[in-house]
Amino acid sequence: MKKTTEKTTMKLLRCLAGILALVWMCVIFAFSAQTKEESSAVSESLSYRMVSSTGHFFHWNLDEEQMREIANTIEYFVRKGAHMTEFAILSILLFVWLGLWEMALFRRSAAAFLTTAVYAASDEFHQLFVAGRSGRISDVLIDSSGALLGVIVFILLGRLIQTIRRRRSKKSQEPG
Repeated sequence: MKKTTEKTTMKLLRCLAGILALVWMCVIFAFSAQTKEESSAVSESLSYRMVSSTGHFFHWNLDEEQMREIANTIEYFVRKGAHMTEFAILSILLFVWLGLWEMALFRRSAAAFLTTAVYAASDEFHQLFVAGRSGRISDVLIDSSGALLGVIVFILLGRLIQTIRRRRSKKSQEPG
């Protein structure tokens, strides 16, 4: 009975991951539909908040001009890191959703990665039609690398958790 409940729960979680993947694709689309000015304002604000919070946490005595200068310096990396993260999340959601069908780990990983990479390409194509934005192959590569990294890290974390559970199970079964 317990195994049936676990299977049903996993199936529901995988279906939920599929729904969340679609929702996440809409979120990515909405970000890509922002004009250059709107998009820049978001990433500049985030960069500034990161510098401000970090400066406060480490007791750096930075004035407003210094914080803005540092924020402007890191803004490009924040933006690209955000893109990688967006697509890493999408690839993980797709990977989990693909667990509904029996397939080898490599095939499931490749399908999640390739689907995400195709979506990244379509996202850049979409940006060609947004004021002030452009579609870049380099951005497709950055987004796709985030997708690949997301799947790899997710699989490695899953394996680590399985290993820890097996070791705990063995220890609890050992005569004490």
